[in-house]
Amino acid sequence: MDLFINDYNAGLIDAAEVPCLSLYQPTHRAFPDKQQDPIRFRNLLSKMEESLRREYPDQDIRSLIAPFERLAEDTDFWRMRTLDGLVVLAAPNFFRAYRFQRPVPELVVVADNFHIKPLVRMLQSADGYYVLSLDKHQIKLFEGNRDRLDEVKLPPEVPRTSAELQGDNDRERHLSKWKPSGAPGSVLYGKGTQSEIENADVARFFRALDHAILEQYSRPSGRPLLLAALPENQSIFRRLSRNPFLLDEEIDTNPNALSLEELRKRAWQAVEPHYLTRLAGLIEGFEAMRAHELGDADLERVARSTVAGRVGTLLIDAGRRIHGQLDAITGEITYNDQADPTAGGLLDDLAELVLKRGGQIVVVPTEQMPTDTGIAAIYRF
Repeated sequence: MDLFINDYNAGLIDAAEVPCLSLYQPTHRAFPDKQQDPIRFRNLLSKMEESLRREYPDQDIRSLIAPFERLAEDTDFWRMRTLDGLVVLAAPNFFRAYRFQRPVPELVVVADNFHIKPLVRMLQSADGYYVLSLDKHQIKLFEGNRDRLDEVKLPPEVPRTSAELQGDNDRERHLSKWKPSGAPGSVLYGKGTQSEIENADVARFFRALDHAILEQYSRPSGRPLLLAALPENQSIFRRLSRNPFLLDEEIDTNPNALSLEELRKRAWQAVEPHYLTRLAGLIEGFEAMRAHELGDADLERVARSTVAGRVGTLLIDAGRRIHGQLDAITGEITYNDQADPTAGGLLDDLAELVLKRGGQIVVVPTEQMPTDTGIAAIYRF
């Protein structure tokens, strides 16, 4: 499964050729509801094909639709590891399917750009974290929030077992060959004890794992990482780790002995204080900056400041929706009486533009927002 934040940070989303196809579908985790998911997907695919033929009649429609059809026929995809939302983005020579832990609106958009505004809030929610479950031989990575914890399907860049970094050729790096006089073959003798060789293998595995998790998950997302492992493995991994997102708190037990729900509860118990401290710091920072006229909650002023690149941090009310669009050139706001499912909402427009201007977005629960306008901006200058 593809990781949206990595594609977004790499510029792949903005660099796609025309036409850009965006399919959003709420999905289900359990039977019998999940049996309807592939049927609903095919219905959305039919709408997408109709839009393509109407809006882009000169395009090779079949080549654009074919990857969607293969996904619709992939029974393993629909039977296993379904979460709460599915987003598929496609363009000429580009096809990505992303699963999300929160529901998404059901819609299809065919346009010159991908429709990604509904994803901004999910990516920037302040309660996200990762759990790394490991022993000396294998690992699992979980993505979580306050309500959910799900195992991540790891890409080839992330070693899942120590065996992936070993093998006969690797083992012989620790050994030398010696052929006694008159002997028919070589004899292997060690440069270290068996324990030393195994410890070196574990260290190499943990270093490679630490680097891969940092580059593939921690750095792109900025989310905290919690380690779940026995004390011995905790000690070894922490001594080798260079991941600044790794929390001091830990789950110091065999994670394989815990159910997924038990692991989620213990993980959130460890992560929640950091989550609350971060929110409190952001809110205090906003109030302090507002006292010096570097914090603002007025929607129209913040919109103009966003276009000018002034917004360094934007807090967004998780439960607030404002119908309208933002002109990314002038900063002017147009309000709508009714929601346009393809527009994503005014606050989502603002969030996307802040990210493109190099700022950060933090989605805050309604009860903790320091303003009643839906936003709280901290200016750079």
